Amino acid sequence: MKRIITILSIILFAVFTAKASNPPTSTIRGSISDHTTKSSLTGANIILLNSSPLKGATTDANGKFRLENINVGRVSLKISFMGYKDVYLNNLTLNTGKELLLDIEMEENIITQKAVVIKANADKLATINNMTSVSARSFSVEETGRYAGSRNDVARMASNYAGIVGSNDARNDIIIRGNSPSGLLWRLEGVDIPNPNHYGALSATGGPVCILNNNVMANSDFLTAAFPAEYGNAVSGVFDLKMRNGNNEKHEFIGQIGFNGFELGAEGPISKKNGSSYLVNVRYSTLEVMEKMGVDFGTGTGIPKYQDFSMKLNFPKTALGSFSVFALGGMSKIEMWDSRKDTTKDRLDFYGGEGFDLTNGSDMIAGGVTNTYMWSSNTYTKLSLSAAFHDFNTIVDSLIPANLIKIPNYRNNFKENNITFSFLLNHRINSRSFVRTGFFLRDMGFNLYERIHKDEDNGLRTVTDFNGSSWLLQPYIQHQYKFTDDLSLNTGLHAMYFGLNRDYSIEPRLGIKWNFRANQSLSLGYGMHSQLNSISVYFRQTLLPDGSFKRMNEDISMMKSQHLVLGYDRNINEFARIKAEVYYQYLDHVAVNGNINNYYSLINEGASFGYATPDTLKATGRGRNYGIELTLEHFLNKGFYYLFTASFFESKYSGSDNIERNTAFNGNYVVNALIGKEIVLGNKNKEQQKRNILSFDLKTTYAGGQRYTPNSVMLDANSGKYYRNYDENKAYSLQYKDYTRTDLKLTYRRNGKKITQEWAIDIQNLFDQQNVYTQKLNTKTGASSYIYQTGRMIIPQYRIIF
Repeated sequence: MKRIITILSIILFAVFTAKASNPPTSTIRGSISDHTTKSSLTGANIILLNSSPLKGATTDANGKFRLENINVGRVSLKISFMGYKDVYLNNLTLNTGKELLLDIEMEENIITQKAVVIKANADKLATINNMTSVSARSFSVEETGRYAGSRNDVARMASNYAGIVGSNDARNDIIIRGNSPSGLLWRLEGVDIPNPNHYGALSATGGPVCILNNNVMANSDFLTAAFPAEYGNAVSGVFDLKMRNGNNEKHEFIGQIGFNGFELGAEGPISKKNGSSYLVNVRYSTLEVMEKMGVDFGTGTGIPKYQDFSMKLNFPKTALGSFSVFALGGMSKIEMWDSRKDTTKDRLDFYGGEGFDLTNGSDMIAGGVTNTYMWSSNTYTKLSLSAAFHDFNTIVDSLIPANLIKIPNYRNNFKENNITFSFLLNHRINSRSFVRTGFFLRDMGFNLYERIHKDEDNGLRTVTDFNGSSWLLQPYIQHQYKFTDDLSLNTGLHAMYFGLNRDYSIEPRLGIKWNFRANQSLSLGYGMHSQLNSISVYFRQTLLPDGSFKRMNEDISMMKSQHLVLGYDRNINEFARIKAEVYYQYLDHVAVNGNINNYYSLINEGASFGYATPDTLKATGRGRNYGIELTLEHFLNKGFYYLFTASFFESKYSGSDNIERNTAFNGNYVVNALIGKEIVLGNKNKEQQKRNILSFDLKTTYAGGQRYTPNSVMLDANSGKYYRNYDENKAYSLQYKDYTRTDLKLTYRRNGKKITQEWAIDIQNLFDQQNVYTQKLNTKTGASSYIYQTGRMIIPQYRIIF
C-alpha cells in the first residue's frame, strides 16, 4: 500500500504542476493504397474532422499525404476517393516528439453509383486480411498498452476477446475455445516464427514474458477459427503480426521502464531521398531490480533474467521493388533451486518444485528478407527468405533432504533451426474478384537430446537423441468473389506435405459474409485444418527387450480439425456493436497412448509445464469443442470505451480407451468486463486541454476453475515418502474454485513542446484474490496444500517519446 501511495503521489504531482503554454503540435502523414492490389491511390482526399478552419490534404503521385502543425491529442480523419468506400479513422493518438504515420488501405466499390461508407471504428472487428469471414478481428498497438493487466503483451491483451481463456497468471498461453495453446500459429511479417516468448519451450506457444515488443508493432490480425487458406499448421488460431516501418524523415526515440524491462528504441531515415528507414528496440529485464524492492513475481527462489531486441529496415524504392529486413530475438535464463530456499519465508513458486533444483534457459532468434514487386496496378508478388533458431534447455535435479545432495532427474537440450522460402501472388481479376496463391517451403533442422530418470536404470535414460532434418511444404490458393457490396464469398484450398514420414493433408476453406441490412450482417465459415505433432514426439525412443532403442512415432500422422462457425454482427450506433458466434469443432487423428488403453491424449499438451509423453503413440484420438460467444463493445469515443465478452463452451476428448472426458482446458465459461475513461486536463482553452490526459482503465475476469484429476495421498513403504495416487479413469473431472481477478490501471500523459511523457501504475489483482494454481504435497509429512496464483501486484511504468 505504501508503494501505491508513493506512485500515485508522483502522478498527481506531475498533473498539478503541469504548466499551460501554447498548445504543442505534431505532424500526420502517410500513404493511401488499394486494399487488394496495394497500388498507390493518387488524388485521395484527407480531411481532419472537427478542425476549425477545416484542414485537409490530397495524396500525391505516390499516394503520400501530409498534415502539419496539428494540435496534439485525439484526432479523427476522413479519407475519400472516387470509386472507393470512404474510410473514417477516429480517436487516433497524436503526441509531440513523434509523428503519426499512417498506411491506409481503401476498398473499391462494386456498384460505383451507390454511396457506400465504411467507418473504421464501426468495423473494428474487421481484419487487415480481407480474406477472413468469421472469428477474426484486428487490434491496434494502443490496445496492447491500454487494457489493464495486459503488460504491453499482445497475447495477454487478446485474452480479453471472446473465446479466449487467459486465467493463468504465470504465462500468456492463449487457450482458444478449449484448444491446447500449442494449436496457435505465430506469424510475423508474413513468416511463421517459433515461440516468441522468453522461457518458451519447443513446440509451445506461450511463456511468462513476450519477446514481441508493442513499441515496434503495427495494427495486426487475430484469428480463432476457419481461417483463410494462406494459414496452415495450426488448429486453434493465428496471430498474424506486422511490424511498422520507421519514420523515413525524422529521427525519433523512445525510452520506457516497466514490468517487461528497461527499453530503448530509435527510428529514423536511412535515405530521405529513397524513403528508406530503420526501426530498432532493445530491452533488458527489470525483474531483478524490482525483486529487491520486495515485489514477488511468483518465481520463487529464481529471478528471471532476459534481454531481447526487435528491428526492421525498409527500402521502398529500388529497381526490383520494395525490400524489408526484419529480425527479433531474445535470451532468457532462470535458476529455481529449492536448495537455496529461505525456509523462513513462504514464497510463491509457479515453476519450481519442492525437493528439486530447476535451471531453465531459452534462446530464440528469427528474421528474414521480403521483396514486394508491383507487376501492374492489378498484380503484385511477394518473396520472402527467412531463418529461425530456437534453443531450449532444462536441468532438473532432485535433492536428498538430509544434505541437499543433487541427484540428476531430468535433462533436455532441444535445438531447432528453420530456413523458409515463401512466395505469394496476388491478382485482381476485376472489382468483384481477386485470387491469391503461393506456398511455404521450410527446411527443418533438429538437434534433440532428452534424458529422464528411471528407477529401473538407477539413473538417467536417454529417451530422445536425434540430429537431422526434414522439410515441410505448404501450397495454397484462395479466391474472393463479391456478388454485391453486401455479399462476398471466400474460398480456398491449403495443403501440407511432411517429408519425414510422407504424411499429407488437403484442407478446403469456405467463408461467406452477408450484410443483409445497413447495420447487420451474417457470416458463415468452414475450414479443415491440420498441424504437425510436437517435434520431439516424432523422435522419442522406445527401449526394446534386447536393450536396443527404436523410434516408434516417426510415422504418426498430423492432427486434423474441422471448424464450423456461424456469426451475427450488429452495429448499435456509430461507436458500439454487438457480436455473437456459435461454433463446433471436431478433431481427429489425435496422438494417444499406443502401449495401453488409457486417458492420455496430446490434445491436453500445454496444461502443465512438463509433457509426460508416452514413448509409443497412435493417431486414433478424437476431440470436440462447441460453444457460444458474445461481444458488446463501445469503441473509444470522447474518451470513453467499454468491452464485455462472454464465452460458454464445452471441450471434450477421447483417449485410447475411447472414453469421452473433459479436456484439461474445459473451464466451461469465461467473462471479461473492461471499461475506461480519458479525462483531459488543463485550462479552459480547448486546444491546450489536449496536452494533458489522465486515463482510468478497469478490467474484471471471471472464469471456470482449472481442471485437475482426483487423487489421494499415499505412503511409499520403500522410500518412506508420500506421493499422490491419481485416479486416471476420472482424469480432469474436477475443477478448482472459479478464477476471479480485477485489474486497475491509471495513466497520466503529458505532451510538451518537443517530448511526450507518460506515467502509469497497473495494479493487478486489485482485491488480492486467491486463485488456485495447483496442489502441493509435502513428501515428508504427507500434508497437501494449494499453491495460489499471483496476489496483488503493482507495476509502475514510465515512458518518454522524443
